Amino acid sequence: MHYVSAGESHGRALTVIVEGVPAGLELTADYINYELARRQRGYGRGGRMSIETDRVEILSGVRFGRTIGSPIALQVINKDWTNWSDRMATDGEAPQDLVREQTPRPGHADLSGSFRNGTHDCRDILERASARETVCRVAAGAIAKALLQDMGVSVHSFVSRIGSIELPLEFADANIDWEAVENSPVRCPDQATTEAMKLEIDRALQAGESLGGWVVLIAQGLLPGLGGYATPRERLASRIGEALFSIPAVKGVEFGLGFDAAILPGSLVHDEIAFEKERGFHRLSNNAGGLEGGMTNGESIEITLAMKPIPTLMTPLSTVDLVTHEMRQASKERSDVCAVPACGVVAESELALVLTEAYRLRFGDGCLQDIRANIEAYRARLARF
Repeated sequence: MHYVSAGESHGRALTVIVEGVPAGLELTADYINYELARRQRGYGRGGRMSIETDRVEILSGVRFGRTIGSPIALQVINKDWTNWSDRMATDGEAPQDLVREQTPRPGHADLSGSFRNGTHDCRDILERASARETVCRVAAGAIAKALLQDMGVSVHSFVSRIGSIELPLEFADANIDWEAVENSPVRCPDQATTEAMKLEIDRALQAGESLGGWVVLIAQGLLPGLGGYATPRERLASRIGEALFSIPAVKGVEFGLGFDAAILPGSLVHDEIAFEKERGFHRLSNNAGGLEGGMTNGESIEITLAMKPIPTLMTPLSTVDLVTHEMRQASKERSDVCAVPACGVVAESELALVLTEAYRLRFGDGCLQDIRANIEAYRARLARF
């Protein structure tokens, strides 16, 4: 499955086209809207979330609630467009009183994008570099999650750190209460840590600061042998890493033990293999995070992401005016204090899209009935191994 998206943060709408969706998958706008609502929630979100209530319209590829095998086009209208229609018009002349964004923000795409595109107005860059674009990722990812759900695979996330507040180590495994995560305003499974994270965000808000953190991704129910080892592109870890690093503000991706694997002896890193008649082959631990040699090994995929603080600060850092070259304060867009919980939802979508593609490459992509049959044949072969 592949997607292509278009649209600016304050443009008329965000549009995404998803290709490669097999026929026969049950899919409704309500299902996608649920995922979009999850992206908008979270303690520390900014004023934009009070304006927008993201609702998707399915324009093609679905008939009577089921996919028909053709590209799926989705659209989300930006309600804030009405306040920006003169500054973001697609035709005509720029207004005489147009204020250009000439003070690029440190940590954002503003300055490098202006160099690249030859413009002195950062608005041309920041409108697309904005995290608002992740609406498209979540909409496309909802389709992938629906397909994975049909195959018995679930993809979840929780927040393990915001700023200096970290979740206790006893929660660092796959036995997470996902209902508690969904009910937490910071998507953290522990109530005490949730409250501490909220206080950390409150302190940052008062100081005009922003906060980053860590997100843990877990995919369960995966078959072993997805991906490949023969070429770099086949390796699932490289494809997952590429997808997750494409998310704005993600600065680190760890699989399983991650960097800790580099400082431990091999006997404490590699997962021993066991066999039971009911379970078949399995690992006695999951330090590899569910991936070995570029392929799934049958255990849960476990990934930790590091998200940097949002670069828009209410107490701005110093910058240089693009036109006058004078020292100025960086521009201030309406922004979040902390978007780590939302980052987790976006990351779920990117992971789901990669995993769905791995299933399609292994089991087919035309009709859901055929894919199910191929999966069952594979399961039967593994049971005889």
